[in-house]
Amino acid sequence: MSVLGHPFWYELTTANPTASAAFYGPVMGWQFKDSGMPGFDYTLATHGADMVAGLMAPDTPMPEFWMTYFAVDDCDASAARVTALGGTVHRAPEDIPDTGRFAIVSDPQGAVFGLMQPEDGQPGAAFDQKKPGHANWHELQTSDPAAALTFYKALLGWTAGEAMDMGPMGTYQLVSLPTGDIGGLMPLAQPGIPPHWLPVFGTESVAAAMTRITGVGGTVLEGPMEVPGGVFVCYAADPQGATFGLVGPA
Repeated sequence: MSVLGHPFWYELTTANPTASAAFYGPVMGWQFKDSGMPGFDYTLATHGADMVAGLMAPDTPMPEFWMTYFAVDDCDASAARVTALGGTVHRAPEDIPDTGRFAIVSDPQGAVFGLMQPEDGQPGAAFDQKKPGHANWHELQTSDPAAALTFYKALLGWTAGEAMDMGPMGTYQLVSLPTGDIGGLMPLAQPGIPPHWLPVFGTESVAAAMTRITGVGGTVLEGPMEVPGGVFVCYAADPQGATFGLVGPA
């Protein structure tokens, strides 16, 4: 079975993992534990029995942000393909013991994401559209959606789903795996914002989650908004400024 293109992992770069855990625990229903990797401080977030995300402090100061990893069958070959397709390799492939082989790259428009070749060849449990507290969707805001679609189709084997007209905001282009839609590509919402991937996590109630967000020091940026499928979405920032989305029933 090929895992190519499957959403695999979600990683928060934060200067204060303890403060971030204090926020995401109540908002997402996550529990936290140390990864146990020797010489590396990395916090794992779990929901039930599933590992769903990681929190880490950067080596040098940088903005707080969520990064999404997509699975590949051969990390070295995929990293080389990123370059051939006009993207950039920021961190060359290397091994994570008992996990797999990863690389950090960006597409030709500059959106950063990770590649992960899982050691066990399985897609993992972090992405599950049927479970709250797990990643449910992925949105790419980019300066050139058509070029980005061409890149990701060639790199990750995605197919183009429905193209939804958002009026002045442009077209929202769904992207799909054989198992179904996994995300959407859209033009940048505001001039000057760099292209970026945004993870959207599932929740049992968007309204209740919004109350939790503000209750533990976060900010609701937009929403709730009804989206196709009879569910609602909101966008938020944690107290350190990292942005993310939530989707689920009202």
